[in-house]
Formats: sequence, C-alpha cells, structure tokens
Amino acid sequence: MIKVGIVGGTGYTGVELMRLLARHPGVRMEVITSRSEAGKPVAELFPNLRSIVDLDFTAPALDSYRDCDLVFFATPNTTAMSQAEELLASGIRVIDLAADFRIKHIPTWEHWYGATHACPALVEDAVYGLPELNRAAIRNARLVANPGCYPTAVILALLPLLKNGLIDAKSIIADCKSGASGAGRKASVDTAFCEVTESVRAYAVAGHRHLPEIREVLRTVDADAELVFTPHLMPMLRGIHATVYADASAPGDQVQALYENHYRDEPFVDVMPAGSHPETRSVRGANLCRIAVHYLEAVNKFVVLSVEDNLVKGAAGQAIQNMNLMFGLEETSGLEALGMTP
Repeated sequence: MIKVGIVGGTGYTGVELMRLLARHPGVRMEVITSRSEAGKPVAELFPNLRSIVDLDFTAPALDSYRDCDLVFFATPNTTAMSQAEELLASGIRVIDLAADFRIKHIPTWEHWYGATHACPALVEDAVYGLPELNRAAIRNARLVANPGCYPTAVILALLPLLKNGLIDAKSIIADCKSGASGAGRKASVDTAFCEVTESVRAYAVAGHRHLPEIREVLRTVDADAELVFTPHLMPMLRGIHATVYADASAPGDQVQALYENHYRDEPFVDVMPAGSHPETRSVRGANLCRIAVHYLEAVNKFVVLSVEDNLVKGAAGQAIQNMNLMFGLEETSGLEALGMTP
C-alpha cells in the first residue's frame, strides 16, 4: 500500500486528487494539508467525500510527511521548490502539480514566473510527467513535474506529426479553450459567474506561462519547433479544447493511420475516427485525451482537435498515472472512470 500526502488539499486539483485516490486500491492517504483549514474535517469542506475521506486538514510541516512514500504538491507555483529537497533527502518521492520543475532552462523559468528558483539543481533531475513521451524515465523518477493542462492537450496533439517530420515545425498555431476551473478556486472577479457566463474571451495573447513549457518540450522532439499559443476562457466548469494548426510538409493521406498506430497502446489517448470532432463533455471526469486529426488538402494544413478534462488528464489524473508508473502499479489503476455525459 502506497502512503501518500497531499500538500494543498483545498484547491480544485487537491480535491480532485482526493476524489480519485480515495478509490485507488493501492493507496492510503496519510495527510492532507491546508494552512487556512487546519483542524477541519476534509468532508466538512468537501461533502462529496463524506464517509470516503476520514481525515482532518493539518497545517503543512515537513515532519507530518514522515510516514509517506510520496507527496503530491497541489499548491501554487514556488511552493514545492522550497520543500522538495528535504523530502527527497528523506526518501520521499515528489510529484509537483505546479510549474516549479517543468522548465529546464532556469532563466526562462525565472522570467516567466517572476521569482528566483530555490533549488535549480533539482530541475535537471526532475522528469517531465507526460507518460506518452517519458514513460521509461517516469518509472525511475524521484521527482516528477506534472505537465500543465494546456501543454498536455497541445503536445499530445502534435507528437505524431513532429516525430514523423510531417509538418513545418515553425508554423504551429495552438488555439485553446479552458473551463473556469483552470484558474483555480481562489475568488476572482475575472472568473466570477456573472463575468464568465454567456461570454468567451482570449487572454494572455502576448504570452502565457504555458508557452515556454510547450515550446521546450516540443523542441525535445524537433529542435525547430515554434508556436503561437492563444488561450481562451470558456463559460464551463471543466475542459480543455485545443485546436492545433500546422503547415504540412508531407502528404496527409496516411495521417489517420499514423495517429492510430502511434497511440494504439496508450490507455489514456483515444484517436477518434476520421472526420470526428471531439467534445469536452465526453472526457469530463476521465483521465483521457481524445484526439481527431484532419488534413486540409486545399491549403496543405493539418488541424488536430484535442480535448481533455483540465482537472484530470490535465492535472490530478495524470499525476496519479505518474504515481502508478513510479511505484510499478498498473498504469490505469484508480483511473478507470468514464467521461460523464451530459
């Protein structure tokens, strides 16, 4: 039985981790921390976990994780990097769901996140936790940087094209939409119901923090990769929809078979039939990225549609998928839930 701790259990990714881990046959949750809710029963704050999670929130302290095999950080950026070294030194593995270890180039990270990195020496050792790209390295990792929600959808959409040299790697455009839960649980005017409902808006057009993450990972596949990335806020709770465009550099008549073959053995990537248009609601609550690829012969372009639940495959579910790999469990363990429709 893997004993786990969750640092930051009151945000959306924290409660999603608890929801999924509570039914995982190989896991026992030992400690769930929160500065603001210490001493309060978890089920009092999250009634969906009544009779399922019988723990109180505790104040975060390194000593409280001493019995854990693994600690998840479901915390704001810059939190994990201040505690990871001591946890790792104690033999406790770490999965960070924030961005502290995602970007290898430290000056780039410091530019985009506006902070001095507290443990740059660990960044090189951290494994980027996208199983479809780094499965072997994740199995042996002590520290995993769980990918961002947008990057997961965009990178999975592009891997078969980039790996097979089918696109101009400098021509990529990623037009992405996210539900409001992607902004976190903290109250904000920008994500209040009256501000979000019945409206769609782009944001961070000049540059989003996920841009350098996507670029750096894509360049491990094709050194010339470059992209325009524009995120949009949608009037829905959950979901990512990425529409990814790129100029074709080879004929596209076999691209459907290429995607099907590339992802044939991936339990959490579903390549849809030719001509399909995946919906975010089809993956709601599931650890699944659903993809459809189109070739537009008239303009010689590929258009890839990629959908996921930003809180599951884009966050907590993928973190558990990584945990399963790190501890030699069945990769799908605890992640068998289907998408919810409607």
